[in-house]
Amino acid sequence: MRILVTGGAGFIGSHLCEKLLGLGHHVIALDNFMTGRRANMSTIIDHPEFEFYEQDIIEPWQPQGKIEVIFHLASPASPVGYSNHPIETHLVNSVGTHNMLKIALEHGAKFLITSTSEAYGDPLVHPQREDYWGNVNPIGPRSCYDESKRFAESLTMEYVRQFGLDARIVRLFNTYGPRNDPEDGRVVPNFITQALLNRPITIYGNGQQTRSFCYVSDLLEGLLAAMFTPDTKGEVFNLGNPDERTILDFANKVREICNPEINIVFMDGRVDDPNRRCPDITKARTRLGWEPKVSLEDGLRMTIEYFRNHGLE
Repeated sequence: MRILVTGGAGFIGSHLCEKLLGLGHHVIALDNFMTGRRANMSTIIDHPEFEFYEQDIIEPWQPQGKIEVIFHLASPASPVGYSNHPIETHLVNSVGTHNMLKIALEHGAKFLITSTSEAYGDPLVHPQREDYWGNVNPIGPRSCYDESKRFAESLTMEYVRQFGLDARIVRLFNTYGPRNDPEDGRVVPNFITQALLNRPITIYGNGQQTRSFCYVSDLLEGLLAAMFTPDTKGEVFNLGNPDERTILDFANKVREICNPEINIVFMDGRVDDPNRRCPDITKARTRLGWEPKVSLEDGLRMTIEYFRNHGLE
């Protein structure tokens, strides 16, 4: 199939392009390098079935030839990324999403948009199910990401209802693995980088807030299942690992693997940072036959090895 991936130079996007090429598809990737990196595509850039276009998707763009499937991943997704580019984040998730939906409709393509667990905000329901509407501060410093993703979900569902577009929404929970940007402000690359550089691990808040960490290879299987499982049009799926850990527990796991001698320091908590975050993946298990397989220990060891091999020590 001819598959379009937006955000193809990003952490998850580049892994997805690589996976799709390995499955024998022709992949067209778009990225404007706001947060994506050329190095992420080094293993595939010369692949005969890969096309890359440096493109901001809020600007008009038309593919050459038929598009059968669209994975829409383009957006800053880390606190550093969307804090540095808040207006661009609003635009890529609104105008950019609209542009991709129009292409999907014109080509009769299957469509998947990656939304986020941030759509639940600081949740009052735990663990979070797809039918929970969330607890989001609509004008807070994180709202450029939270609310623009919620808008993108709403717009996607209008294309399903009004035009019959074969589209689905996936809400991604914390994902990690090789190609995590060490400077993007997310907890996994932050802790690993600090540990490998013999610096104290920095926790914002008291460390009792929780997160659930999904290794990237597991997430890719979930994306493929959501896209290609029959009868998923108009559906929303949580994709994440329900193995809930406190941030302090996670920091200690990184110390244990990397460097047990380093200290942990506590800083003031971040504004609107969710206190608990864990997906209910019952729907993904029953409808898609999907659940994560990589343990936190194994995933961390593979991720740390990647960081070690990329000049952090």
